[in-house]
Amino acid sequence: MGFDLDFALSTIPTIIGAIGATLLATVLSCLGASALGFTFEMIRRGGGAPGLAVRFLIDFIRSTPILAWLYFLYFVLPFYGIRLGAMTVGILGLSLYYSGYLAEVFKAGIDAIPKGQQEAARALSLGRRDTVVFIIAPQMLRNIAAPLGNYLVSILKATPYLAILAVPEMLGRAFDIASETYRYAEPLSVAGILFLALALIIAYGVKRIEQRLLASGRR
Repeated sequence: MGFDLDFALSTIPTIIGAIGATLLATVLSCLGASALGFTFEMIRRGGGAPGLAVRFLIDFIRSTPILAWLYFLYFVLPFYGIRLGAMTVGILGLSLYYSGYLAEVFKAGIDAIPKGQQEAARALSLGRRDTVVFIIAPQMLRNIAAPLGNYLVSILKATPYLAILAVPEMLGRAFDIASETYRYAEPLSVAGILFLALALIIAYGVKRIEQRLLASGRR
C-alpha cells in the first residue's frame, strides 16, 4: 500500500487532540526533574552521609533505563498498596529519570559561578537559603539555560514511552489509529511531524530566553 495523504490528513484531529496531554506531561516532568535535580545537587554539595547517598542515587538513576522506572512505578508499587494513575506515574517516572541528568547540569552551572560570589555572601552574613535564592540561582540560570532547554526537548521526545501506560499522548493515539486501520505509515508520520514542530518551537523559545538572560547579565 502506498502512502495515503488524505488518510494522513484525516488522522490529524485525533492525534493533535492528544497534544494537551503530551505538553502537560512534558512541562510537569521538566518542573519535577528540575526541582529534584536541584535538591539532589544541594544535598550532594553538603557532603557527609546524605551527600554520598545522593551521589549514589544520581549515578543509579543515570545507569537505569527509563522504562524500568515506569514499569516499577506502575506495576510494582501496587503490590505495596501504592496505586497511582497512569499520567501521575508517567510524570513521576520522567521526573525521577531526568533529575539525575539535571543534577549534573546544575552542578556545572554552579561550578561556573566565581567562588568570590559565595565568599562575599558569607562575608555579608547571608544564610545558606538566601545565598542559594539570591546569589547562586539567578547566576546559575544564565549558565544552564541552553542545556536545560535541551533536556526539555528530550523530555518531550520521551513522552511516547507513556503509551505503554495507556496515557493518551500523541504517539499512543497514532498507534490506536494504526491498530484499528492496519495502516501505520500515515498516523506515525503525522505524530512525528507534530513532535518535530513542538521541539522546534520549544528550542526557539529557549533560545529567546537564553538571549534575554545573557542580556540581563551584561547589564
